[in-house]
Amino acid sequence: MNRLAEGSCEACRIDAPMVPPDQIDALLTALDDWTVVQSEGIKQLQKSFSFPSFTTAMEFSNMVGEAAEKEGHHPVMLLEWGKVTVTWWSHKIGGLHMNDFIMAAKTDQIYRST
Repeated sequence: MNRLAEGSCEACRIDAPMVPPDQIDALLTALDDWTVVQSEGIKQLQKSFSFPSFTTAMEFSNMVGEAAEKEGHHPVMLLEWGKVTVTWWSHKIGGLHMNDFIMAAKTDQIYRST
C-alpha cells in the first residue's frame, strides 16, 4: 500500500506551505501516472481514469467524492462516458500542498478497488 494513501489531510490555512518544487518530483514517484499541470499559473495534480461505462465512471466519482468529504479536501472532477479526470490542488494557497498528494494516492487506491 502507498504510504501517502495512509495519510490524513490537515486543515489548510492560507499561510500553509506549498510543497517545494524539488519535492514534487519525489512525491510523484509514489503516485501512479499523475502529472503536474498548470492552470492560470497554479500547479495542480491531474490524472484521467478509464472505465467500461458511464455508470462505473459515476460510481468511481461518487467514491472519490465520499473520500474527499471525509478528508475535508475536494477535487475538481470531470465525469464523461467511460472517463473521469480528477484534479487536486489547494485553493487557499494557490498550489500544491501535501494534502493533494495524499488525496491523489487515495484516489488511486479507490480506482484499484473498483
